[in-house]
Amino acid sequence: MGAIIELKYFNTFWLKKIKTITDLEPGVAGVEVVTVTGAGIETNIALNATQINIGQEVTISYINLGVPVNFVSYVTEIVSATIFKTKDTLQSLPPAGTPIIFGPIVNFDQIPQVYAGTEASDWLIEESRIRGGYNNTSVDFGVKAYIVEDEPRQSHKFSGLIYSGIFNSRTGFNATNQFSVGEDITRTIDPSNGSIQRLYAEDTNLIIFQESKVSKSLIDKDAIYSAEGNASVTSRNLVIGQNVAFGGEYGISKDPESFAVNGYRKYFTDRDQNVVCRLSMDGITVISNYGMTDYFRDKLSTATSGGIKAGWDAHNKQYVLSITSKLSNQRGSSTENNTLAFDDTVKGWVSFFDYDPNNIFSLNNDYFTTTQGKIFKHYTLATNSITRANFYGTTYDSNVTAVLNGAPSTVKNFQTINYEGSSDWAMESFITNTDIALPISPAVFPTTLSQIEASLLVNSFKIKEDKYYADLVNNTPSQNGEIVWGSSSSGLKGFFGEVKMKINNQNTGKKELFAVSTTFVQSS
Repeated sequence: MGAIIELKYFNTFWLKKIKTITDLEPGVAGVEVVTVTGAGIETNIALNATQINIGQEVTISYINLGVPVNFVSYVTEIVSATIFKTKDTLQSLPPAGTPIIFGPIVNFDQIPQVYAGTEASDWLIEESRIRGGYNNTSVDFGVKAYIVEDEPRQSHKFSGLIYSGIFNSRTGFNATNQFSVGEDITRTIDPSNGSIQRLYAEDTNLIIFQESKVSKSLIDKDAIYSAEGNASVTSRNLVIGQNVAFGGEYGISKDPESFAVNGYRKYFTDRDQNVVCRLSMDGITVISNYGMTDYFRDKLSTATSGGIKAGWDAHNKQYVLSITSKLSNQRGSSTENNTLAFDDTVKGWVSFFDYDPNNIFSLNNDYFTTTQGKIFKHYTLATNSITRANFYGTTYDSNVTAVLNGAPSTVKNFQTINYEGSSDWAMESFITNTDIALPISPAVFPTTLSQIEASLLVNSFKIKEDKYYADLVNNTPSQNGEIVWGSSSSGLKGFFGEVKMKINNQNTGKKELFAVSTTFVQSS
């Protein structure tokens, strides 16, 4: 026969404090008093039901016959939309325009009985299970996890990593908010290398950029080293495996915005050591050493806080770096921006740009920058537009600087300037090793005294066999009998020459410059 088993179970309950109506915001009604009859006050505006309640404090301050009156009571009855009664009676009539201030509830005598009474009765008990049934849905808060720490104050683990539980999209299991202290879920990277500034996941490795070091941690695997020091990777049930540092004492300083990636090549700057680095399959390479060591030493050492931004130009396949530097001199301080690009195909820094971006990024082989909250797409021309070098609505000139140093041990007299390329190029300056830059005179012969005393006249470029030629005529008077100087002499004396060619991009279309050269004779 069947057995009847008596089953007992325990339930949980909530204990709530009900007197939350005491938390009403004080209301202010700047109304005009019309009549005061007994304990009733009649106003000429409707009461705001969200501000006035039974038991709410009422304060009316005014002057009666030169004597200050401060009437304080509470509302006992709301008669109509314009009349309410108070416990006490006004002894005098306030003048028109006297404000009535409604404060918090101070009396609970007329509050519904379920909420009234002593302090002990101001509680409500609710059962946690719906309808109180066995195994019915519970509305309890559930179990709360907590941890007791010996040191309750906050600590900053600037070189530590921690990971949570897993997320399985197939089964819907989500434990990303769980950090079990019973499991080995933390890793600490060498704190002597500074704080962790950026993390980058590459395949099954986690690349960690610290201020003065770059390393990688194995993901879901570990490395076992032999007696000879050779590493053998093995699979393990381990989220963050062993940490292995890359060779070279370089890090990303505190400029994670300088990071850019393309394929297996990661680019970043180390402000502390004034270098720009590339991390690839062969380790860390200092790419600022490609002819730009002095330049980056000066610019990175004076870079402003947050003034280093970088990104990958997917259109030209270049690393674009923007540096905002602070300049100081006797007249005060100012800032300047320098934006330039590095090309791995030529292993060098190939161009400077005139724009100053806030952010740099690429999407679907298109290159974008942002400035003043607007996104600018590069390498696009408006319909029927032939204007080049237009950034953020401003068109800039293009210039190319070349160093001419044939027969480097010979003192030369440079006689001509020549170039191959499109028309409309002009010479902006010509500087010799003495760092004397003579101003360029107009195409016509100089007329002012200052132009005649010291200037360099460049005849208009003439085309011959698809090449452009111009004579360099030195208009500076002869000095101390120097035969290569004088208004009738041609050329400029020096070991080497630095020439700057410029072109105006306004409505010029595509212009090319293939080569710049000069003819010279040996100077005595």
